[in-house]
Amino acid sequence: MLKSHQFLSMSLLISLLSTAAFAQNAVILNGKSIPKSQLDKLVQKSGQPDNPQVRDQAREMLVTRELILQEADKRGVIQKESVRDQLEQARVGVLVAAVFEDYAEKEGVAEADLKAAYETVKSQYTGREYHVEHILVEKESDAKAIIAQIKAGGNFEDIAKAKSKDPGSAKDGGDLGWVSDKALVPEFSKAMVQLKNGQITDKPVKSQFGYHIIKMVDSRDVKAPSLDEIKDQLKQMIMADQNWQKAKFSEMMQKLRAKAKIQ
Repeated sequence: MLKSHQFLSMSLLISLLSTAAFAQNAVILNGKSIPKSQLDKLVQKSGQPDNPQVRDQAREMLVTRELILQEADKRGVIQKESVRDQLEQARVGVLVAAVFEDYAEKEGVAEADLKAAYETVKSQYTGREYHVEHILVEKESDAKAIIAQIKAGGNFEDIAKAKSKDPGSAKDGGDLGWVSDKALVPEFSKAMVQLKNGQITDKPVKSQFGYHIIKMVDSRDVKAPSLDEIKDQLKQMIMADQNWQKAKFSEMMQKLRAKAKIQ
């Protein structure tokens, strides 16, 4: 007969073992354990931050899936020929996609395809781009006063830091960096492209944002990046193209048939 302290020790041991078993499982459903590793993987694949709410949602998905699997087993639907045929089709579909993905990654994109894609992208880099600074204010009278201040020797960048209402560029002395005329509002672009390097608009330029004083720092022809600089992006673009995928799949199948012994 167990003594009282022995009984307590046994109860404590059982409790600890139960806790350890629970910690290793996400949930135990009708006696079937779903490992915590499955829950961790599902949370990771979701791409969401790991927190209790996301884990609860993932756990519910695991429970739903397991309930369906258990019910399918109970009803014997797995034995139905139509169900087995669909499962086999799904399996083959997954394998076809996996084999092609592996083939495409290892064979890669042909150099000719890369060069052709590069020439297409390169042709889009046309026109000029401009390095400009600006000061934005609400009132035309304020803009005129600032222009007069600059003409009298005031420093454009210092005035921009102190008075410009554009939160994105004011701290940098009004610097917008290199921009395309197509990326800016029409009124701004029209005035900007007429300026020479180092020149400042002699009149305020009105837009939907207020009144601008624009300074042209520099301008240049748009330069396309080199093939090496965008090679990875080009490969991704090509491999996502359905026509390329069809041609590559056909190529793969031709190679497989050429090596196969078909009787």
